Amino acid sequence: MNYNEILASARDQIGPYCKACPVCNGRACGNIMPGPGSKVPGNTAARNYDKWQEIFVNMDTLCPNADIDTSFELFGKKFSAPIFIAPLGALPMHYGDKHNDITYNRILVPAAANYGICALTGDGVDPAVMQNAAKDMAAIGGIGIPTIKPWNKEFVFEKLDILNELGIFAAAMDVDGAGLPFLKAMNPNAGSKSVDEMRDIINYAKMPFMIKGIMTPKGALKAVEAGADAIVVSNHGGRVQGNVPSTAEVLPEIVDAVKGQIKIFVDGGIRSGVDVFKAIAMGADAVLIGRPVVPFIYAAGEEGFRVYMDKIVKELRDTMAMCGTPSIGDISRDNIWISK
Repeated sequence: MNYNEILASARDQIGPYCKACPVCNGRACGNIMPGPGSKVPGNTAARNYDKWQEIFVNMDTLCPNADIDTSFELFGKKFSAPIFIAPLGALPMHYGDKHNDITYNRILVPAAANYGICALTGDGVDPAVMQNAAKDMAAIGGIGIPTIKPWNKEFVFEKLDILNELGIFAAAMDVDGAGLPFLKAMNPNAGSKSVDEMRDIINYAKMPFMIKGIMTPKGALKAVEAGADAIVVSNHGGRVQGNVPSTAEVLPEIVDAVKGQIKIFVDGGIRSGVDVFKAIAMGADAVLIGRPVVPFIYAAGEEGFRVYMDKIVKELRDTMAMCGTPSIGDISRDNIWISK
């Protein structure tokens, strides 16, 4: 099946909240879909998408006719494109009961690795979700990044024990989930982490560590101070806190603040290879894409994933060629124009 056929098929296999829209822009599900639909006023996911559309690329074809190389390196490993898959959770609630978190990750993790990229997986109240995702990663050489909720430190250490033992490539924590009710209800307390607490967690991990949910230069510098290897500029699509700026709006000042001390991913509203190019031009090392992948896996499993990724990577390659940037490292802020 091709891209449009798979997307059409997904509409019969997903729901009731997700509509498998032609463009996942947060409008059809805003204030309707639990979690991804955005917290009141329900505009954050849509703002994420809209702000990327206010950035334009500068064409430059007076350049050598070079082969395009989309590969990039992270933590000593080479990947085929700077596009990783964002962590998602509570799949039956958000997208329908064809898959649960465990069965979805069982398709996603090897599909991403086979494509030459990497999947981040979610966490939740059921510890089996992260445990099974880690086993799926271990079966393919450890490639994957489990994303741990900001539980209390003791519980985080228990989860890291599993990842350390299995030799997982990297770990992450989505600190922007600190306001989730099930975290607030924990005893001992869970939720927000001080720099010292975060440093203890990172030191306990025996693999590179990413902090997801950074939205300010101050937060980024705290992540650097805590010893993180990478950050993800992310507002959780407005799931926990509504009425926040888009990730595209805050990315440049975060890049300027950290001055290359840490790898930077950006997540939120990136829906095309052209958007990926814009994010790299603004200083991100790589991007995360999450929600748009789900309908393709629900409809066609790993084939659906490959078809989706082929589209995004082709768009990125075409944009790189038209902008005179044959490699990811050639892309810079000179390659974009931002609407005032």
